[in-house]
Amino acid sequence: MRNLKRIVLPAVTALTGAATAVLAEEARPTYPIPAVGVGLSTGDSWSYGGQQFRLYGVQACLRGTFFTNGAGRKTDCGEASLAYLAALLKDTRPTCYGVGELTTPDQLGRTTTIVVCAVKVGSSTLDLGTILITQGFAFAAYKADGMPAYVPYAVAERQAADRKAGLWAYGDVPHPVQVLLKAVRHQ
Repeated sequence: MRNLKRIVLPAVTALTGAATAVLAEEARPTYPIPAVGVGLSTGDSWSYGGQQFRLYGVQACLRGTFFTNGAGRKTDCGEASLAYLAALLKDTRPTCYGVGELTTPDQLGRTTTIVVCAVKVGSSTLDLGTILITQGFAFAAYKADGMPAYVPYAVAERQAADRKAGLWAYGDVPHPVQVLLKAVRHQ
């Protein structure tokens, strides 16, 4: 955790102020993540208590896309993102704040609550999305107009790529936004 704090803290100093300002504007529903009963869907979404949650502005690697790991083996990128999220949720037990709803129900008929999440690392409060992105296990999400959903996440992604953090250490990591855009173009 000390290494995580050393790397992530400088990257989130500006973001913490911005996220705090957004959250302070109005009271938002809070969703503390419990120690048990959480079902991970992807590296940026989970469910518990009959509700589905997704991190705002974060795009995890897609399941069924692969990169070549350090041992030369093809590894599922989506599973790597999911495993990192699982470790963070277990170690930090974030509190999440609802910022919106996706109105299209999932396969079980649930709507998805869009959240931002705060985690405690030592005496610091950090943004979960920033941690995932700066550590190289998630990416900035983009809107339909091609712009980042949250520009500071795009900046954090670029910095992670430059440092070859996490999945960026592997030259063939499939960037999920590019995979999704390619799929849309071929429809």
